[in-house]
Amino acid sequence: MRIAHFSDLHVLDLAGVDATRLWTNKRATGMLNLKLHRGFKHKPFAVEAIVEDVRAQGVDHVVITGDLSNLALETEFAKVRTMIEALAMGPDRVSVVPGNHDVYTRGSMRTQRFFNAFREFMTDERDVAKVEHHGSGLFPFARPRDGVVFIGVSSAVPRAPVLSAGHVGGAQMSALRALLGERSLRDALPVVLMHHPVINPRGAWRSFSRGLSEADAMREVLASREGDVLFLHGHLHDRGHRTFATTSGGTVHHIGATSASLLHEHPDRAAGYNVYEVEAGTVGRVHARVFDPERRAFFDASVTTKDHRFAD
Repeated sequence: MRIAHFSDLHVLDLAGVDATRLWTNKRATGMLNLKLHRGFKHKPFAVEAIVEDVRAQGVDHVVITGDLSNLALETEFAKVRTMIEALAMGPDRVSVVPGNHDVYTRGSMRTQRFFNAFREFMTDERDVAKVEHHGSGLFPFARPRDGVVFIGVSSAVPRAPVLSAGHVGGAQMSALRALLGERSLRDALPVVLMHHPVINPRGAWRSFSRGLSEADAMREVLASREGDVLFLHGHLHDRGHRTFATTSGGTVHHIGATSASLLHEHPDRAAGYNVYEVEAGTVGRVHARVFDPERRAFFDASVTTKDHRFAD
């Protein structure tokens, strides 16, 4: 199976949005960031180019690990849906999870706006999420497909301005542990999708403000698996491959995708997507398709192997 992975689209669409929704809550901070920084770096044409390239590559499944939107607005979700539909793959071949920007405000979390907008890409086919384990929707979900099982975990919660840390919760972690230990899935490779990495960024402030509050506990849950695990994330806008061992001698491949819309000079942060080849329950070739904005074309590149202890 060939899997395409992109993340952090940060699609913006303010058409017809009342100004009071943009300047009376946390979105005011987001709007200032857009005007001063983000709006100049994140370009929707890069995402559109990725959709075209993914379609041409003929992959079997696409995963998107959060921050599909900028401000968790209905208009943004509608625009993203148009992009996903342009993949022409159908909901059974596309899996998504939310990021912190997709539950940007308490209102978007309370109404489960993201989950309701994209629920057909998060169907739970193993009845794992019979009850709500996370406020953003029914997580974790499990979708078995031809030798793999896509498992969606939500780490997306609204935070105060300048904070973007993730939270999974004990109930969701317990459900994930049970799913990873299921005998019926022993021969399938778990492909765990989550927005935040389980290896926090360097520095106490960055770890607190941008990291995952249960990073240590989540690594222990993933390491409880008998065999390998492919853990895919976004959030840090950094393309990198880290590994750590499971208790049974397997390997957790902890791989991040950069922002699909970010125009950046560093090759590990430049817009693009990752491709994984999986066979017989193991991870094979891992490479990236990196976007060249001047030529509006993609080229193959390696996914950098990085220090397993801390994210950059």
